[in-house]
Amino acid sequence: MAIFKINPFGHYLILKKWLIRIAGVMSHRRYRGFNELQIEGSEIIKDLPGTNVLFVSNHQTYFADVMAMFHVFNASLSGRVDSIKNVGYIWNPKLNVYYVAASETMKSGILPRIMAYGGAVTVSRTWRSQGKEIDRPVNLSDTENIGIALHDGWVITFPQGTTKPWKPIRKGTAHIIKQYKPIVVPIVIDGFRRSFDKKGIRIKKRGILQSMEIKKPLNIDFEKDSVDDIVEMIEYAIEQHPSFLKVIPTAELNAEEELNKDRRWEY
Repeated sequence: MAIFKINPFGHYLILKKWLIRIAGVMSHRRYRGFNELQIEGSEIIKDLPGTNVLFVSNHQTYFADVMAMFHVFNASLSGRVDSIKNVGYIWNPKLNVYYVAASETMKSGILPRIMAYGGAVTVSRTWRSQGKEIDRPVNLSDTENIGIALHDGWVITFPQGTTKPWKPIRKGTAHIIKQYKPIVVPIVIDGFRRSFDKKGIRIKKRGILQSMEIKKPLNIDFEKDSVDDIVEMIEYAIEQHPSFLKVIPTAELNAEEELNKDRRWEY
């Protein structure tokens, strides 16, 4: 029976649908209420194929970033452009959207385990574990699972592998791009770090302008472009290349804070 249909990872789609519905309704006011999410470029979403699309983004919280993307993707697919007004779009969500997450993070409690069922493709970090620096080889099954997810639908990944800004892009993402040849769509987010705690669950501050810019797919030559070339493209596309890093004068920071106050969501 269709009601018992499962995805390639053995997850029941009816259960996943209800998890996304509940999480969507519960989290909606975090992006359109307590704080405002300003969206740009979401018209790109409707023109993407149903599978083999890789979204690459900078990272600011464990879960709020991904949940915001689920909102924007589903709103866009239902005909909304740069808007998540009226959460009814979440009733019939796209079920083949996955996100890459550290297995350590997704096993850290009951809530992360539940959220993992909603679409996590867990991977073992090769450079850090339990707060300590490590050096271990890439788990090939992790790469294969990302390939399976791409074959089935869309995958969100945070190629820096951390919520800390200005960290280098992990070359594993570039290797995956060369191997599976997906359409690569960059996303740049901001404001989530100021709005939420590190996990992206607790609201830290209200009245913050959050932003999400969805850019046009990268023009990658999968045969000629090297891993280093692709890494550099991603760095520029998600605005995490060292050239974006600068010392911001106090006056400019103050002006930005005043701008955020002016942009606060009005009930």
